[in-house]
Amino acid sequence: MKQQSGFTLIELIVVIVILGILAATAMPRFASMEKDARFSSAKGAMGAVEAASALVHARSLLDGTAASALSSVTLEGVAVATVYGYPDSAGAIDTAAGLANGHGYTITDGLTTAVTTISPEGATVATCKVTYLPSTAAGTAPVITLTASAAGCA
Repeated sequence: MKQQSGFTLIELIVVIVILGILAATAMPRFASMEKDARFSSAKGAMGAVEAASALVHARSLLDGTAASALSSVTLEGVAVATVYGYPDSAGAIDTAAGLANGHGYTITDGLTTAVTTISPEGATVATCKVTYLPSTAAGTAPVITLTASAAGCA
């Protein structure tokens, strides 16, 4: 009598069915993780913007330019445009925060609207974003707003 080697067709079909069931139950969990990752990314961008704004303001206070409507400070060899001692919204805040288009974020600089919008790549900008409105007067801090939730960052 000859010994059987390998798997039968029925055994292979059973394994494929089991793998299909496991994949069907795991898929919603991975989709949820994607939303959570985008939400965490938006919160990280907000933290970077807040920290950069504070750092630029501190440098501006040291340089004596915090009361100037338009000035600039140098951070690690990079000039950052300031408005009343805080980063400007026309590219200065994302430069100071180390954020860039195509590196995990979609950034719309406030060249015409004076508001910079930062959103994680792949997220809906209307429901998952950080907005930066620069200082409008001496002694007034910029307005940094997180418009996001784990559900909104789909």
